[in-house]
Amino acid sequence: MNHADIVRPIPLLAASLRLTAVPTAVGHSRMFVRFTLNRWNLLDQEESATLIMSELVTNAIQASGITDPAPKPWQIKEEHVIGVQLQVVHGRLFAEVWDRTPETPVRQNPDFNATSGRGLLLVESIAEKWGVYRPHVGGKVVWAELPLGSTEPPPSDPPHRPLLLPAGIRAPWGPFELQARQALLDRLMVTTFERRR
Repeated sequence: MNHADIVRPIPLLAASLRLTAVPTAVGHSRMFVRFTLNRWNLLDQEESATLIMSELVTNAIQASGITDPAPKPWQIKEEHVIGVQLQVVHGRLFAEVWDRTPETPVRQNPDFNATSGRGLLLVESIAEKWGVYRPHVGGKVVWAELPLGSTEPPPSDPPHRPLLLPAGIRAPWGPFELQARQALLDRLMVTTFERRR
């Protein structure tokens, strides 16, 4: 067997979800993070990853969704979609959120009395690094990276109960849901390739 015949698999875990871009998606994204990290036996990062995901989802909703806390069903259009993803590649946990707008989020420096504007400051203080990825299908994926102590995958992939979400929170199937799905897959491939190098 020569060197070219050796296969070195990349340790990889990934889970994603597309949500309707409404304020209640923030709580559901936190539920997704807790559910996924529990399944992967990575509870040490649960608090940090949950906070980061909350902030990234909040920004995505403000950029492309409906900010009314109780939107009427007719206000929600098929373009009100965000995608959330967690992935573990080579000892790194990535929290990623796609939205359909191309604008880069801007870190603000709010004064002491401000009631908002601290999201990216929190992400920056918790994550090892964060950035914006521009998938070829459009929009953007804002991501944050956390180190992990151990990258051992779960001992097996036992049957598990699915994450149940209320009606109307999962993004409806359509062109924007597919765009979110493809953007997150692109980001997964890029991260995997970068970590392999």
